[in-house]
Amino acid sequence: MIALCLSAGALSTALLTQSFTLAWMHSVEKIRWEEDWKIENNLLHVSSARIKGTGAGMEPPLDAIFKNGAWHYTPHLKPLKSVILTHSPYTKEYELCIEFTCKPLSSYLPNLEESTTITLEACER
Repeated sequence: MIALCLSAGALSTALLTQSFTLAWMHSVEKIRWEEDWKIENNLLHVSSARIKGTGAGMEPPLDAIFKNGAWHYTPHLKPLKSVILTHSPYTKEYELCIEFTCKPLSSYLPNLEESTTITLEACER
């Protein structure tokens, strides 16, 4: 079965899901950003995104639609083999949402180093 694998250094875990939302708070504007992802053909596909405001480096694309308090749009990205995220004490942590339950990425990787990178990718489990 295909799963979502998270890894950081020697730490790793597999989550049995075919879709997830990646969410984070903009480090300067303190505005939430969310991206919906699907796993298809062992690749990560971003299918939609939402920004709950605008600001420094957060301008929604021209085709975005404002509804329910957020800018909604479809990112025009090719499928990715992996997504690499920075984990740092200087910014609010990324959240991974599965079936409407959001948790900080560190909750999936106990003993995560204070400053590191976290890789998300499809894997067989």
